[in-house]
Amino acid sequence: MKSGRFLRTGFTTGSCAAAAAKAAVSALVTGEIRKSVSIPLPSGGRAEIEITDVKITGDTASASVIKRSGDDPDVTDGIMICASVRKTARGVTVDGGEGIGRVTREGLDRAIGEAAINSVPRRMIREAALEAFGGYDGGVEIIISAPQGREIAKKTFNPRLGIEGGISILGTSGIVEPMSEKGLLDTVFLELKMRRAEGHETAVLVPGNYGEEFAARELHIKNAVQCSNYIGDALDYAQDLGFKSVLIIAHIGKLVKLGSGIMNTHSRCADGRMETLALCAALAGYKDFAKILDCATTDEAYEYIRDTKTIDILMSRIDMYLKRRTELKAGAVMFSNRYGVIGKTKDADEIIKEI
Repeated sequence: MKSGRFLRTGFTTGSCAAAAAKAAVSALVTGEIRKSVSIPLPSGGRAEIEITDVKITGDTASASVIKRSGDDPDVTDGIMICASVRKTARGVTVDGGEGIGRVTREGLDRAIGEAAINSVPRRMIREAALEAFGGYDGGVEIIISAPQGREIAKKTFNPRLGIEGGISILGTSGIVEPMSEKGLLDTVFLELKMRRAEGHETAVLVPGNYGEEFAARELHIKNAVQCSNYIGDALDYAQDLGFKSVLIIAHIGKLVKLGSGIMNTHSRCADGRMETLALCAALAGYKDFAKILDCATTDEAYEYIRDTKTIDILMSRIDMYLKRRTELKAGAVMFSNRYGVIGKTKDADEIIKEI
């Protein structure tokens, strides 16, 4: 809740694209014009999404969805996500059209040259389209577009990431949760309080799903608390609640910021990822450290410095800033999607044994 009212959730661009695709396929293969469609969500359950502007023209059909982000401050709120489909011999193919960005650099979810429609939304689009097939035994080609996408993309990180020409189609759950800072912090505090009441003496913090899944899969650590970008606040809460130690498990893209003392890792507050890595690389004696500043992602940057002492220096800096922030025994584990654990602070292994 915020200001005495419940905050509204919304739908991701991936959900909107899937709904538009399902409505367009339904119109193409059955002639039915739908005002809304139900789509399956990756997080479980289904969502009913309103459809606008369904058209059938010869052997093609199209449909649109107006994206609603609820109470999340999202630059894509209110834009139109469209799907145009045509029949093919077999299968379901998905590509991007007007206003959908194209990948121009390595290290992202899609290969260079592909439309910036991430893996989970692609799966959602295909699944939703197949639901509309009915007795149709052919295939369809689906083109996702966003007429306002090129302009909206200028307000995002896409140009810096090497995604040119439009927005990305994103989302891992299908639902946009409202970003109430106080609500998130209250949730973090409550979860930590519950862990402490259960007898846990080590607070395990992860920024989000990636960290939580990695902790369980690779380190066999469960009961982690998702602290989102609020690492500093979570450290303060853990100390106030009487934990003896704290362990942070995070992807390099988040954890690297702690190497410059950045304890709120949201990009609106500070970035500094490449600058921090470049500094550590320079301190490690890596002569081409300036190349890191042009990298689109930390995974890409890691390829340059993984055989140097850069990560050791970075973890030492993270350790220093953790000790400045909290009196608890604190440790951090850093991982990458490709290489797994790539760095640990001094006390991390000892804390892991105590969990």
